Amino acid sequence: MNIFQINTTAYEEEDFFLLTDLQSDDIVEVINPIVNQSRDGYEDYDNEELVDKLRKRYPNNIVVIYTEFDLISI
Repeated sequence: MNIFQINTTAYEEEDFFLLTDLQSDDIVEVINPIVNQSRDGYEDYDNEELVDKLRKRYPNNIVVIYTEFDLISI
């Protein structure tokens, strides 16, 4: 399993994390065209849509999105 921080904009607050058994190349292959289309003025997207596309492309893999983590203070 891997945890990836996904950054698609200049705004860190829009980053999200994926817990997945996919490789980084698999993720980039799906997400990159969507992000590039948005940058070129075509359809906008949100992070949930990106994750949905990953789940549709790789239905037998684990893809879990996290936008925040619970904090344990000791």
